[in-house]
Amino acid sequence: MSAGDGDRDGDRDWRAARLSLLRRWISEADPDAVEERKWVKPTNPEGVPVWSDQGIICTGETYKDHVKLTFAQGASLEDPSGLFNASLEGNLRRAIDLREADELDEQAFKELIGRAVERNRSPGPGRRPGG
Repeated sequence: MSAGDGDRDGDRDWRAARLSLLRRWISEADPDAVEERKWVKPTNPEGVPVWSDQGIICTGETYKDHVKLTFAQGASLEDPSGLFNASLEGNLRRAIDLREADELDEQAFKELIGRAVERNRSPGPGRRPGG
């Protein structure tokens, strides 16, 4: 399965189930978060789920062997639980890659979502309202 979270092959596998759980946790952590589908194209007709609250919080994508959550401003977020494990070399984004057997600490994840929302809502140098 490529990026997105659909059932193109008609089977809801662990990736779709994991993304569904993460969707619920994001909603619980930030009831004001809005989910949209972006970057729709022929190779990914369902697009990529993107959660926003006064700016992008994160995106969720499914790949053959993992689910990837990319935090738009991840490099500027504290991550005391060490959830970020991908895209660590960049200056802006950070990601969490989850394979089938990987566990994710629900509370730490919700706190990270909260930090991302707080960052979006806080004015700061170089920040634009809503972005």
